[in-house]
Amino acid sequence: MPHQVAVIGMGRFGISLAQELYRVGHDVLAVDRNESLSQMMMGQVTYSVTGDSTSMEFLEEVGIRNFDTVAIAIGTDIQSSVLTTVLVKQTFEAPQVLARASSEIHGKTLSAVGADRVVYPEQETGVRAAHSLFQRGVLEYMELSAGFGFSKMNVPQALIGMTLEQAGLSTARDKYGAAVVAIRRGREPILSPSKDETLREGDVLVLAGSDGTLERLGLR
Repeated sequence: MPHQVAVIGMGRFGISLAQELYRVGHDVLAVDRNESLSQMMMGQVTYSVTGDSTSMEFLEEVGIRNFDTVAIAIGTDIQSSVLTTVLVKQTFEAPQVLARASSEIHGKTLSAVGADRVVYPEQETGVRAAHSLFQRGVLEYMELSAGFGFSKMNVPQALIGMTLEQAGLSTARDKYGAAVVAIRRGREPILSPSKDETLREGDVLVLAGSDGTLERLGLR
């Protein structure tokens, strides 16, 4: 179901967020006080406007109260980030506010003034990079909890032709303490593959398991 989403702040994080939300079918309003940035987003989102998100009059004018979600992606201007969050959540009562934080204290402040979810793009990117730095097969990593996460990786050459059961990757109780929860084969995803699914060259695996899983697979 498409949602109405406003993304405020067209830095790298805001641009990629707005573009991806629009790509998957949501109605997206892009907002930035820099006219060149807001103009650049035209055709890449549903609407793009130039204005000051710390102005109550501007937020009223763009109809911010009509959006299901407001993502405040302002980066270095912490004062504007916090004030925008206050206005969007407390004055315009947005149902869901996501806010980008550049530090722990910034994040705590955003939560205190009403942000429903706080994200730390730089920190999260660092975590993913750390898990892929010495493991060339790893394409992406997402931490679920301390010591446990999801890894997206190319199928190891040594496992091609094996079933998931033979490879020891059908359940988390198997050989490696990890399980394949999805396989991308060409353009088609295979969700919750059976233990008899045979791994093929070119497969991309989504594994769930402990952080030591990839080392046990010998993919350093």
